[in-house]
This record gives sequence, structure tokens and C-alpha cells, in this order.
Amino acid sequence: MAGFFQSLFNRIANRAEIDWDELEADLIASDIGIRLTTGILDELRLLGRKVSADDVVETTRRHLARRLPDDVPPPGPCADGRPFVILVVGVNGTGKTTSCAKLAHWLARRGDSVLLAAADTFRAAAVEQLERWGARLGIEVVKGAPNADPSSVCFNAHQKAIASGARFVICDTAGRIHTRHNLMEELGKIRRTLAKQDPAAPHLTLLVVDASTGTNALRQAEEFHKACPLDGLVVTKLDGSGRGGVVFAIRESLGIAPRFLGTGEGPEDFEWFSKDAFVARIL
Repeated sequence: MAGFFQSLFNRIANRAEIDWDELEADLIASDIGIRLTTGILDELRLLGRKVSADDVVETTRRHLARRLPDDVPPPGPCADGRPFVILVVGVNGTGKTTSCAKLAHWLARRGDSVLLAAADTFRAAAVEQLERWGARLGIEVVKGAPNADPSSVCFNAHQKAIASGARFVICDTAGRIHTRHNLMEELGKIRRTLAKQDPAAPHLTLLVVDASTGTNALRQAEEFHKACPLDGLVVTKLDGSGRGGVVFAIRESLGIAPRFLGTGEGPEDFEWFSKDAFVARIL
């Protein structure tokens, strides 16, 4: 991947010696944070010899891999036969609605039956976008009237999944601005409404973050985590200039790890998180 880190290491490889100040600034600019940057530089200096680009790559790889959890299995259907409910949150522009569709497609390709809940009711374009994806992928979309209560849309989708035997429900919530208290409160209402039909629902709450947004994504994660406990991240736009370093900052600060990666624009460009594959991708 011709991304941020690869460009950085290409520059190092073309120089006779490491410029330590520049390397420090570049690593911080990658959004991995000061703590990780300091650890990488300290280990490189301990080599006691001329540092090569390969040294920087391998040292960075080790440090980043240590900061991520071991791989866990993808979510499976509920053992009691109830639908597994996934709540997807995030701000507009991160690829949230597209990620919901890709996630549904990923589950359907695995052999699971899925319903999509178009609960971003305050933005007609989001509902229409999800409907287009649903038609394209052959996945049913449950929606309400314009400006309908998002929690009622999620409730109806959940109810329909219970009646039809669908294994998964994916709720696309409003692309809310994370500093607006009333909208964050609405997430709590959605969770309470879902719990009326299944106290364990939602079973998984995912925050969609844009790999290129840096520290702003960390602030989003902090605010959303206060409003509704997050179980993991969907990291999007890793096919372009997205640095991906903010994943480590979020992990260090909140203990929340990636669960899915968006790696392109097509419906198949979506994958379950693997630590080694992710580190290899951004390096």
C-alpha cells in the first residue's frame, strides 16, 4: 500500500543517515501518538549502530503489534436463536452507512441472514443510500417515515428479525455530531429500546472512523464511548492516504480495538481485523 508509512520509509531508505528529529516529527504526524513514537525511537537508538530503513520498519512493526490485541473470532449468531444486533455509530463523512452495507454483505456471504435498519432518519440521503445498497446486495432494509424516531426504526427491524428468524440486525444510526448532547442522548434511547426485546441487545456497538482524520477520530471515540460503550472500530479509507495511526491512539486511550477494515469502495472491500495483516498494511 502506497500510504503514509511507506512514503516515510522510502525517504529514509534514500538517505545516508537518519535525521532523528525529522523521524520523530514524521512518526508523530502518523497519529500513533507521542508515547509510541518515543518507544520506537528509544529502541532504535539502543541498536548502537547505523540505523537503516529496515530497522525502522521492523522496530515500528514490533511496537505497533504489541499495542494491538490478539485476533478474536468474528461475531457469530446468538446461541439462543435471537438476532445478533449490531449498532453502528459515527459522524457523517466517515463511511458509516457504506460500512453498514458492506458489513451486511460480509455476513450474507458467510451464509447469515441479515436485516438493515435505516435509523439515520434525519438525513433522507442516508436512508436512500442504504436502500440503494440493499437493492444492490439483495438485503432487506427496514425504514420509517421521514424524521421518524430512530429508536422505533431499530425496534421494528429487531422485531421483524425475531419474527423472520434473521440472524443479524445492523442499525445505521444518525451521523451525529459528537459534541451535540441531545443527539448523543438519542443513542442511549436506541439502546434502551432494543433491550426491551432482548436485554443483551445491542450485542456489538461499532464506531466508524476515517483512517485519515487523525486526532479528531480520537475525540470522536472519546465522546461516543461516553454516550454508549463501544466494543470496537470500523476503520475506513485504508485504500488511500489514510495513515491508520489513530487506531493505536484510540487503543492506548480507551482500550478499543478495530474489528473491521474498509479497504476500498467495492462491497467486497471489507474484512475482519487481523493484527498482523493490519500492521503489514499500514507499513
